[in-house]
Amino acid sequence: MDPSLSLHPARRSPTPALRALRLCLHLLMAGLLALAAVRADSAAGAALAVVTGAVYAAGSYLPSVRDSQRAAALWLGALGASWLALLWLTPEALWLAFPLYFLQLHLLPTRWSLPAVALTAGAAILSYVGHGAALNPGVFIGPLLGAAVAVATVLGYQALYRESERRRRLIEELIATRAELAAAERHAGTLAERERLAREIHDTLAQGLSSIQLLLRAAERSLPPDSPAADHIDRARQAAQDNLAEARRFVRALSPPDLEHGSLAAALERLCEPGAGGGATASPYGPGPRVRFSVSGTPVELPTPYEVALLRIAQSALANTVRHAAASRAEITLSFMDASVTLDVVDDGEGFEPGSVRPSSDGGFGLPAMRSRAESLGGTFTVESAPGQGTAVAVSLPLPAGA
Repeated sequence: MDPSLSLHPARRSPTPALRALRLCLHLLMAGLLALAAVRADSAAGAALAVVTGAVYAAGSYLPSVRDSQRAAALWLGALGASWLALLWLTPEALWLAFPLYFLQLHLLPTRWSLPAVALTAGAAILSYVGHGAALNPGVFIGPLLGAAVAVATVLGYQALYRESERRRRLIEELIATRAELAAAERHAGTLAERERLAREIHDTLAQGLSSIQLLLRAAERSLPPDSPAADHIDRARQAAQDNLAEARRFVRALSPPDLEHGSLAAALERLCEPGAGGGATASPYGPGPRVRFSVSGTPVELPTPYEVALLRIAQSALANTVRHAAASRAEITLSFMDASVTLDVVDDGEGFEPGSVRPSSDGGFGLPAMRSRAESLGGTFTVESAPGQGTAVAVSLPLPAGA
């Protein structure tokens, strides 16, 4: 039973149009019952019209009729029985068939309501004939036409209601999706700003403090052992060292969350897991490739900007593979060598002409952004690809002294 179409108070507030339709049906039923009571030839007929009205009124306000199809069917059965008894006493009761059509169509499932409407129309026709009316086309056309109009009206309204509900749910989903996208954009913007601040702190404050510390150490060595300035220089060098450690703590705090709980190799390995951007998990662009991660050489501790740059380049390259390459396999390799660290992302996808790459229509600048990250740290960025031969992205960063 569709609560929005019920003639009774529904859990959801009915619209003004529904309230008006409900009121019209109540008034129609009351008017037709009054007509049957007035035109009845006996007191029994008038009393039965009152009983039918009481049954109708009781069902209109019983919560069980609203909440249960079984209770609705029982109420319609009682109402139908009283109507048939009234129909037996007076032919004026046949006009009540029209509001009964609407009640049956509203409160019963379609597989039950249509036969009930047909039986009600048949009872109205038989009653008209049984009370001595002459047979003519109008005897059949009237009840049957009323039934057809009721069926078309109710089924049409139910179809419109279902379409309206479908659109309402779609709008709610769109609103929720828009909120999720806005939250994702805010999160991405926050991460990008954190990375920018980390780079700025590392490239300016941390490097400056490190240079100050080296210069103070050189000045300290050039002073005679008994110089009164040695103590001041030592305290200045210690203050620079403490502030350098604090700056490095800021850089670590602003690093990507993927690097907060492990090494770069662990973050890259998580990136290759299914559902994390790679793996065989389906994506909005189709089935994702199977991704394998490997490490060669002896891992060394890298500066935070190096780890951030290599992780972001791997994420961007793998995203391009999922989006554009239609690859079945991909491999990420992190290699530690004597003087450099390299990252290779290789796939067996469709490939492309590197020289013909242009910014995408949605504003994507993946390859230029990766190149910029690598070159900002003094590294190199290369792309090898050809149509039908897959793609290889390679990044090489020089290891800083002491790494």
